[in-house]
Amino acid sequence: MAKGTLKYAMSRRRKNGIIFAIIVFAVGLICFDRLFTDSFRKEVLLRTPRPEGAAKYHLKTFKVVKVVDGDTLDIDIPDGKYDTTRVRLLGVDTPETKKRGEAVMFFGPEASAFVEEVALGQDVTVIIDTVSDVRDKYDRLLGYIRFADKTILNEEIIKQGYGYADLRFKHGDYEKYLKMQDEAIDAKAGLWKTVKRDQLPKWLQRERPMLLK
Repeated sequence: MAKGTLKYAMSRRRKNGIIFAIIVFAVGLICFDRLFTDSFRKEVLLRTPRPEGAAKYHLKTFKVVKVVDGDTLDIDIPDGKYDTTRVRLLGVDTPETKKRGEAVMFFGPEASAFVEEVALGQDVTVIIDTVSDVRDKYDRLLGYIRFADKTILNEEIIKQGYGYADLRFKHGDYEKYLKMQDEAIDAKAGLWKTVKRDQLPKWLQRERPMLLK
């Protein structure tokens, strides 16, 4: 065998070895993703450093002292000149009940009643996202609310059809919340059983032009 041929053969074996290693690695990632990803991601998210200003709230437990509406509540920790902190539930939007100048939206009272029933007076843990801002334009804290049994209020609102996955702002569970909403629509959960397109929020009608058509 010529020297040049030997070099070529060795090079080809090395390439085949690299390709094989890549395939094994890819298969391993797929298996890992299917078996462990959800819990692993949650653990990573919980341990990832938060944006400035989040340390006061992240993974701390507070009592819910007021439910403003389906996606907004107050917890018992001072915030600036206020005796409590107002939290806007991240990744979810519920039908309006108290927006100045707007009529009460379809299923708004039901959404508020649900959150009041499950959250008011409860000790909850606040989780601050690593992707979104810490506060919105009204200076409300943005976060996920976790109950003692590890369920997330934001997710339950979407799953049970009391609100919508908010498509306007990115956050760490954006794709997961979209999937939850699609499943709620298919199951006709909550508001999705009877809601008409013109009863949806204007922003959702813009973002999903074919929804309920």
